[in-house]
Order: sequence, then C-alpha cells, then structure tokens
Amino acid sequence: MTHPILSRIPFLGKHVDERFLEHRRRSMSLAAIAATLVAGAIFYYRLIFQHLISWDIAAVIATMAVVKISLMAWYRFRD
Repeated sequence: MTHPILSRIPFLGKHVDERFLEHRRRSMSLAAIAATLVAGAIFYYRLIFQHLISWDIAAVIATMAVVKISLMAWYRFRD
C-alpha cells in the first residue's frame, strides 16, 4: 500500500510505500533524540565550565521534550 498523496507524484509513487514511511518515522525519532542529547551536552558544558545558564538552549530542550511526549501520548490514545 502506498501513501495516497505521495503516490500521485509520478516519480515517487512506486518508491513510497509503508516501509519507506516507517523508516522515515524511525529516523526522525532518532534524529530528535540525538539533537536533544547534543543540546543537553552543550547546556551542561556551558553550565559547568563557563558557569552560564543558557536559557535559549534550555528552551530548545524543553520544546523538544514536550513535543516528543505530546506526540507519543497523541498516537497512543489515537490508536
């Protein structure tokens, strides 16, 4: 089964299927986790070595965490 919108695009229709969408979902999830870890490492580096609280990085970490948890709850209750 292919994605209904992506299958309308002539050169993508035969390449986009459920496996492609599942790989995309997993890779985006791992990318978000990696980005959160990198932002956390930068935050702690600045806190420990420079004695500076980076509120902008803390906001990015909090936003990533809230979005991830919200989407996990959304998909859990929708299925």
